[in-house]
Amino acid sequence: MSTTSPTLAHPSLSTHGQINGVLFVALFAFAVTRLAALPAIANLGLSPLIVGIVAGAIYGNLLPDTMPESWAAGVNFSARKLLRIAVAFFGLRVSLQEIAQVGVPGLVESVVIVVSTLVIGTWAGMKFMKLDRDTAILTAAGSAICGAAAVLAFESTLQSKPHKSAMAVGSVVLFGTLSMFLYPLLYRAGWLHLDTVGAGLFFGGTIHEVAQVVGAASNVSPETTHIATIVKMTRVMLLVPVLLVLGVWLNRSARSAVGAVGAMSADDAKSGARKLAVPWFALGFLALVVVNSLHVLPEPATSTLNMLDTFALTMAMTALGIETRVSQIRQAGPRALTTGFILYVWLVFGGLAITWGVQRLFG
Repeated sequence: MSTTSPTLAHPSLSTHGQINGVLFVALFAFAVTRLAALPAIANLGLSPLIVGIVAGAIYGNLLPDTMPESWAAGVNFSARKLLRIAVAFFGLRVSLQEIAQVGVPGLVESVVIVVSTLVIGTWAGMKFMKLDRDTAILTAAGSAICGAAAVLAFESTLQSKPHKSAMAVGSVVLFGTLSMFLYPLLYRAGWLHLDTVGAGLFFGGTIHEVAQVVGAASNVSPETTHIATIVKMTRVMLLVPVLLVLGVWLNRSARSAVGAVGAMSADDAKSGARKLAVPWFALGFLALVVVNSLHVLPEPATSTLNMLDTFALTMAMTALGIETRVSQIRQAGPRALTTGFILYVWLVFGGLAITWGVQRLFG
């Protein structure tokens, strides 16, 4: 008697199920986009990406059996391959000319914040909170670079489990939203001791999401908003070198396991080394930054591509949420959140000290 499964016997059925899964995620993401546009949600600075992972997780945990099993491949495609494409096209939001406007002070601020936050977050998460490597790195990446988009990019490079990304995104939502309301209050109360330029450097250098940066800085002044946005996009630009370094490090770590004695066989280690190659989407991101800087595309085309890219990222986050289970998050949730809090304290006080130092050095 044949044991061949229906899916293997009929590849077209598998392809059909994958397409249906992608379409399902697309419709879900469309609903999420409309929901995120509601004033009550938009005013909180919650991007469609954030709303997508929350809505997806609610659906995945409360109604997991309502989606046909054959659609899971389409959901996985959206959370993995579509994600890589969307992260690459995120480069159209950054230009070298914009980064040049804030000059060396903005670049120094961004580099010091990103590197220090990644190191502190990974070290504190693994050393004190006893998190696994991937969860610690993802939590640090969300705080250090560009929130949910960075978590997605790192998740793709690390090939980690969906629930680990969900925990990192939860930290971005909580502390990034807190910053959006707290920073303007601290500035108006005179507790930050920063001028307009300094406020732009501080806001753009330490707040998690791009939307949260704009929301916070717009409560100070247009000039602060302009500077903060450019500094934030400089941090986004640093996603490329960080991912390249991470990819090379992971690749070397996997190859070194070939001769190790343990659960992983030589074949598995070699396979892991191949999979953990330098991420191509990071190079795509950089290429599209150059394209955007050269103004090759007309403005309407760039705006349309950015809109489609946001939708693709929303699909990826929604799919990630659907694959996430609360039981998995519960195991490390408090520890991941505490790691996010440690990073938040660092971003507020350490970021303020870095901003003062940068202004004094280049002022």
